[in-house]
Amino acid sequence: MNQHGVRAVRAEEWPQVRELRLAALRDPAAPVAFLEAYEDAAAKPDSFWRERAAGASTGSRVRQFVAEGPHGVWVGSVTVLVEEAGPDDVFGGVIERRQAHLVGVFVRAEHRGSGVTDALFEAAVAWAWSVEGVERVRLYVHENNPRAQAFYRRFGFVRSGEVVPVPGDPSAQEYELVLERSAGAR
Repeated sequence: MNQHGVRAVRAEEWPQVRELRLAALRDPAAPVAFLEAYEDAAAKPDSFWRERAAGASTGSRVRQFVAEGPHGVWVGSVTVLVEEAGPDDVFGGVIERRQAHLVGVFVRAEHRGSGVTDALFEAAVAWAWSVEGVERVRLYVHENNPRAQAFYRRFGFVRSGEVVPVPGDPSAQEYELVLERSAGAR
């Protein structure tokens, strides 16, 4: 990971936010990694991407981290959402306590295995731990995404036991994985 820097996105970088998201949605793993289709994302107006980048750059409830490769090219990203306790879970459940939720994990194929994902997760989890009251970080992973599952386990995430149907495809499942701060998290 020596050649990559990880940092939060800046509001004015909305074109790069858009380009990286569209690249992620063109990846062969996209159908099991994202709940959005390329065509839907590509059709969104510039105003959507401006708002997304602005909110993820300085917000207290969302932060997007990017890894920059040589010449400033973005090679990967992860977004952290702070979720409040209550009945508004993305999958229709109840959130028991304030927590962070990692979404939008993507590293360009030519940079996988180079430490980029580790660096992104270290930054994302460190930011999550800096948010008052967050003692748990979670993410969901598709049952047919073994590469991602292996990385998450290696990083320290464990299955919580919660399994939810994939929105739009109830025959497929997503597993919730969690990282508890008290569990010796990084």
